[in-house]
Amino acid sequence: MGNEGPRKDYRWAGVDIDAASRAVELIKEKAGPTSRPEVLSGVGGFSSLFELDLSRHEKPVLVSGTDGVGTKLKLAQMLDKHDTVGIDLVAMCADDVVACGAEPLFFQDYISTGKVEPDRIAEIVGGIADGCKKAGCSLVGGEVAEHPGVMEPEEYDLAGFCVGVVERDQIIDGSGVKPEDRVIGIASSGLHANGFSLVRKLLFDSGEFNLDDKIKELAYPLGRELLTPSFIYAPGVLKVAQDCDLKAIAHVTGGGITDNLPRVLPDNVNAEIHLGSWPVKNVFTFIQRVGEIDLFEMFRTFNMGLGMLLVVGPTGVRKALKVLDMNLYRAYQVGEIVEGEGHVRYQQGG
Repeated sequence: MGNEGPRKDYRWAGVDIDAASRAVELIKEKAGPTSRPEVLSGVGGFSSLFELDLSRHEKPVLVSGTDGVGTKLKLAQMLDKHDTVGIDLVAMCADDVVACGAEPLFFQDYISTGKVEPDRIAEIVGGIADGCKKAGCSLVGGEVAEHPGVMEPEEYDLAGFCVGVVERDQIIDGSGVKPEDRVIGIASSGLHANGFSLVRKLLFDSGEFNLDDKIKELAYPLGRELLTPSFIYAPGVLKVAQDCDLKAIAHVTGGGITDNLPRVLPDNVNAEIHLGSWPVKNVFTFIQRVGEIDLFEMFRTFNMGLGMLLVVGPTGVRKALKVLDMNLYRAYQVGEIVEGEGHVRYQQGG
């Protein structure tokens, strides 16, 4: 047999091991600044080591959360801008972990792509590292997988995994919520990472809008506005948990306020949310206007300007708002708890 034709190796099959190795070296540079003292291993090993500081906890409970960014990634790929979706990834995971009062400790990512482009991977991981710094957790490792034939070369998907810890007797589960408690909403940066399948179908599949369109009511071109990274709430929420009578925490993701707040309410109460008690960002009113979307559907699909909801006792509202303000979060009293069946009800007037 002759030796004609290309060498039959992994690169010939579409997997570039050398590119993956270069990407790992760039990832190490990004992950380094996120390290906490408890991290015992560097990025690149088969596993990651994190020493739990038992001097801080009598009965520690480990809390885990995993999530992705969804179809917001399509906008990042269309704009060829990849430095912020990693922040979204950390936000989706770390703020789920803090929803029971846990401190995020460490984070791992999984990046699958049709072709490993080291600079693009480094850009994505740079956003993940930035998110980890904002959340106060360490980026301890992850995986970059090349999937030729399954994904197009420019396509990628992200998943994240976060682990946190909370003292057993300090777990916040909503069981203590009762009538006359108050609901505090913390402002979002925009859509965060939810509702993008509807947004893309509504705005772009019809060809009516382009990513670089300048919309009168929006501060930035449409694509940049939609790609605004999620706020990360974990540090501020932990401060409130430490200093205030915090009874429940709801991370407003898929399902909006309507479906997420009931997840932390007892079955014998409702949350009455007062419409008009917080500013709704223009991006939401723009989407509602263009799509002629019913207000109820808006509240079931989007965060509507509130990325995290806290339930506190009636005497703790002022202190909680002050703590959040001191930690640079805009927050509002947006509702109250009444007798009911575990649902959200909307009332006109703030």
